[in-house]
Parts: sequence; structure tokens; C-alpha cells
Amino acid sequence: MENVNLDFWALIQQGAISTYPLLACSIIVLGVGIERVMALRGALSSAARLTNEVVPLVWQQGWADATKRIDGATPMGRIFAEVLGAREKLPIPQLERLASDRQFEEIQGAGTYLWILGTIGAAAPFIGLFGTVVGIIRAFHAMALAGTGGFGVVAAGISEALIATALGLAVGIVAVVLYNFFQARVDQIDGALRIGSARLLEALGAGGR
Repeated sequence: MENVNLDFWALIQQGAISTYPLLACSIIVLGVGIERVMALRGALSSAARLTNEVVPLVWQQGWADATKRIDGATPMGRIFAEVLGAREKLPIPQLERLASDRQFEEIQGAGTYLWILGTIGAAAPFIGLFGTVVGIIRAFHAMALAGTGGFGVVAAGISEALIATALGLAVGIVAVVLYNFFQARVDQIDGALRIGSARLLEALGAGGR
């Protein structure tokens, strides 16, 4: 039996109507994944660290040391800095609203672009399925033009159909995995911010003002 070397790039070119969009989607998924890894890196660990370092200082009214420990480049640091900056101007109920608003803003920022991963994860298999249908249509059209059946007549169309399906599934799986991973990380960051803010407000309300 004669060995056949599959030229996947040629198959991708044949199914351009679906494979090219899927290739574009794969690049977008990769870009969003890298960007989110860089953006969320250290956010969870820094939230726990700042809570453990700053809150005890607030209980002791060590404002200078507490301010020095705050890292304004992290979500928890930005919340702490704003709440402590307004501690002498606002009562505790308004500080709670301020902290809640800043938490919401930080979580919204942490979840940026995740909708892209979710959309691609849901749509990529259907784009591949569309390519499959087009490939099958072409295969039967080639059979009709040839006037005869046989695997040789429909092989090209079937190959095109299968590569579109495989590519769509691959892109969709990667996008969904990344989406779930980042969504779980955002939820963890949200919990850490809530805990840290609650502990800070508790310290302020107990007389750390």
C-alpha cells in the first residue's frame, strides 16, 4: 500500500472558509491567555500578604508603617490605599461603600477579555462544523461532476471536512480550559479582596482610626 503524507497546510487552505477564521481565533486565544497571565500574576498572593502585614499595623495605629507596606500596583494595595487615605474624612459606613466600589472595579478589571475566551470556546466547534458541512457538500458535488462514486472522488472533500472539525474542536477546547482557569482565578481574587477589605474595615471600626 502506498504511503500518503498528509499536507495539513494544504488541507487548511482547502477549507479556508472555516479554517482561516479558526486560525485567527487560535491566535486571539493565545494572546488573551498570555495577557491575562501577566495581568493576574501575583494578585492573589499579594492580597494575602498585604492583609497579613497592613491590618495588624492598623490595629496598632501604625499609619506610617501601614502606608509604606501598601503596594499600589496590586488590586489589594489600591483598595487599601484608597480606604486608608479616606479614613479621616469618611465614617465607617461610607468607607465600606468605598471599599465595595473599589472591589467591584478591580474584579471587573481582572475579568477583562474573558468574554472573548468564552465566545471563542462556544463558537469554534460550530465554525468547524460549518467547515465540515461545506467539505461534504463539495465532496458530493465532485462526485456528481465525475458521474461516478468511489473514495477517490470524495477523498479531498472528506479530508477538508475532517481538518475543519479537528481544528474547531482544538481551538474550542483550549479556549474553554483557559476561560475556566481564569474565571476561577478571578473568583479567588474576589474572595481575597473581600476578606482583606473586611479585616481592614474591622480594624478601622474597632478604633484603629
